[in-house]
Amino acid sequence: MRALVLNCTRKPSPATSSSEQLVREVLAELARQGVDGEIVRVVDHDVRFGVSTDEGHGDGWPAIRAKLLAAQILIVAMPIWLGQPASVAKMVLERLDAELSETDDEGRLLPYGKVAGVAVVGNEDGAHHSIAEVQAALNEVGFTVAAAGATYWVGEALHTLDYRDAGPKPDTTGRTTKALALNSAHLARLLADQPYPPPEAQSAAVGPSRERA
Repeated sequence: MRALVLNCTRKPSPATSSSEQLVREVLAELARQGVDGEIVRVVDHDVRFGVSTDEGHGDGWPAIRAKLLAAQILIVAMPIWLGQPASVAKMVLERLDAELSETDDEGRLLPYGKVAGVAVVGNEDGAHHSIAEVQAALNEVGFTVAAAGATYWVGEALHTLDYRDAGPKPDTTGRTTKALALNSAHLARLLADQPYPPPEAQSAAVGPSRERA
């Protein structure tokens, strides 16, 4: 079982990143569930704006996409700005829009059977809104979100303290991080054993439509 973390910080390596600290804590909890993981800091790669699987001209997304398709769990990590997901996260979601046109041999979207989670940091409000936006988009392109499939930390309003300075919060963020890892690993194993049915089987299960009397 393998996890890929897309760190959508705006800061290129080796700059410190609060979202990086949080997802390292997520990966530590996933490791306790027998899941190996890797962090990709998106801004370290020349990912182009677009909605295709490959925008050409040295686009960095195809290599990241290959890692994504090889993993069973995807974690999207991001900071909050003005109560919104960071622009890098929105660019990633735009690139994932291309998956709506990609299917396997049985007609399923390629992210079917993969589990997605979200990790958010910020020193202002907006965590729930940002999580909702990203989870909805990931679900639309075929990912499944586990129960309690997100973890977050936001600092006190009108203050500038970052998570990397605040340090781990075992009784709050730590608890949600453990739930994210535990439930995501559990769900990924269930989906590996029992894949989603292809569209033809889903249509057959619904049966013919009935006209209203």
